[in-house]
Amino acid sequence: MASNTDPKTKTIAETESYLAWQAEEMDGETTYHLELNNVTLHFFAEEWDEFIQLARMLVEAEK
Repeated sequence: MASNTDPKTKTIAETESYLAWQAEEMDGETTYHLELNNVTLHFFAEEWDEFIQLARMLVEAEK
């Protein structure tokens, strides 16, 4: 059973091997998490925004 101190989480996107999710922390901070097989990356909101900018640049570079 989840306690009152557990963050509220939401899946952003998921594939067979990868998962992106966000957590609304008890202190009001939103954190973002990428699970890539056995590696998990954790981002604060500002870092996540920059990562998304990088990911968009990568997608554009592939066109």
